[in-house]
Amino acid sequence: MSEPCDFGLIGLAVMGENLALNVESRGHRVAVYNRTTSVMEEFIAGRAAGKAFVGCKELKELVAACSRPRKIMIMVKAGPAGDAVIDALKPHLDPGDIIIDGGNTYYADTERRTKAVEEAGFLFSGTGVSGGEEGALKGPSLMPGGSADSWPHLKPIFQGIAAKVGPNEDIPCCEWVGPRGAGHNVKMVHTGNEYGGMPHNSEAYSMKTETLGLDNDELYNVFAEWNTGELDSYLIEITRDIFSVKDADGTHLVDKVLDRAGAKGTGKWMSQLALDLGTPSTLVTEAVYARGLSARKDERVRASESLNGPAPLYDGDKAAFIEAIRQALYASKIVSYAQGFVLLRAAA
Repeated sequence: MSEPCDFGLIGLAVMGENLALNVESRGHRVAVYNRTTSVMEEFIAGRAAGKAFVGCKELKELVAACSRPRKIMIMVKAGPAGDAVIDALKPHLDPGDIIIDGGNTYYADTERRTKAVEEAGFLFSGTGVSGGEEGALKGPSLMPGGSADSWPHLKPIFQGIAAKVGPNEDIPCCEWVGPRGAGHNVKMVHTGNEYGGMPHNSEAYSMKTETLGLDNDELYNVFAEWNTGELDSYLIEITRDIFSVKDADGTHLVDKVLDRAGAKGTGKWMSQLALDLGTPSTLVTEAVYARGLSARKDERVRASESLNGPAPLYDGDKAAFIEAIRQALYASKIVSYAQGFVLLRAAA
């Protein structure tokens, strides 16, 4: 019999693959499963080749490959797919085994799942994962919640794979958040704050182009300078970088991006909870509305034929105006975080 695995992972889309590779790179043996077997086989023969992985064609095979208490992470689409995997896993588990949901799950679903899994004799952790594909591979921010007894078993793995911060870069971006759906609730608020941050950056961009007449090279320089001070952040960094990207024809790509945004629902979830709890998450809610407005591109074009707003150029001190925009943007981010913490406190 082969050496038992320390960790199991279900769902080998890019996030799942990268998390599995991250866990393995920290010295753990990992069992992996995907509903479409060929995806698992391609992973084992490709990115996982020569590494400490065990490919499994059936869920019971994955469970059998893991040491107890089993730590099995689900990285599938939020909603019914998660429930289906959990129900399929239960018959193969032993008491005390841990199911981890790392998907973008609505916190209320995690509340329900934690109760159901615990009643079946197992442990459950709803864990928010932030950082995208690159973060999953190199170091995500993790927000685990759920059954408290699961944390001692998950802590060394999760804090080992998490991003690190601090003067010595030794503080993991991962700590136990709380019971039941707390982890996914914190992830929801975290993502909601990003919802708010993106239109803030867009408004700053709009003012600098339409009012000050800055071109893309000047915009790059302004955002680059902002990223060295109080506004230093990932969102400011990628906003800066987009102004330097050229299309195949040598023109700036940003000028060709359609002003129509999509949404996956996380901002809406946060806004709905804020309304239910009577907390003023105004910035995130306005950001959700902004996405809804942007999606109505055809209607906006028709409306612009009847109502054109003013387009004056500012002829005063350009540097002072840019500094005023920076301070307003910084203030908006402080308000956004404050509103997020107020919502977390009310939800707790």
